Amino acid sequence: MYGPISMLGYPALLVRVLVMSLPLLLAGCAALMPAPTPILPPEELYKTGETELNNRRYEEARLNFRKIVERHPNSSYAPKARFYIGEAYYREAEFDKAVKEFESFLAFFPRHEIADLVQYRLAMSYYDQMKPVEQDQALTQKALDQFKKLVKEYPQSRYATDGLAKIDKCRERIAQKEVWVANYYFTQGNPSAARQRLELVLKDYPRTGVIPETLYLLAEVNFYEGKNTEAIELLRRLSVDYDYTEWGRRGKQRLNGASVVGTKR
Repeated sequence: MYGPISMLGYPALLVRVLVMSLPLLLAGCAALMPAPTPILPPEELYKTGETELNNRRYEEARLNFRKIVERHPNSSYAPKARFYIGEAYYREAEFDKAVKEFESFLAFFPRHEIADLVQYRLAMSYYDQMKPVEQDQALTQKALDQFKKLVKEYPQSRYATDGLAKIDKCRERIAQKEVWVANYYFTQGNPSAARQRLELVLKDYPRTGVIPETLYLLAEVNFYEGKNTEAIELLRRLSVDYDYTEWGRRGKQRLNGASVVGTKR
């Protein structure tokens, strides 16, 4: 009843089926692929970054600010975004990372309208890490250098006044360290090394609060080395110029004691 089935038409039919199915297959694959992430405008990223920063979500804030720097490098928002990346690190006390970001900003935008703020934050990144007097003061010196740069490069800055105050505090800490070391040398029987430190303080840090103590210790070094005349001169200066301090009062007592000994002799 039926004749043999021909196989000659099968290839053409198969090709037709595949061609008709291809759009459906591609549509199905497209549906499985994630939609491309839209590139948000810089102002939207900046606003979101500020919100995250104020809410102390620092990693999220940096993510938004980095997108501005990377995707909108020529935007007016890019310089401030770069600063806020560092600011987010600073607020997390990630000072080393903050320093790198602030230095990068100043390398690219040294005359930007917020360059003085960035310089101030760079100095504060070191200042907030200052160690106690008995420890190394390398970070204090770096803070001092950066505050000096702030005052020199941006003298009209709103941060210059605080920069000057911080300079005084840094110098005070460094002078305290020198006196601490001098006292250590003296108690260890090395008056010569102590003298070098104390004389350096008198020369380089004359307006710091450690001068009364420095004069007293230097007088003791002189007494130890048999230089009584020089020692008494220092005590007299101490008791007159700094009579309102504890070291001034000690100096007066020491001077009276030395005078009594001299009279007996």
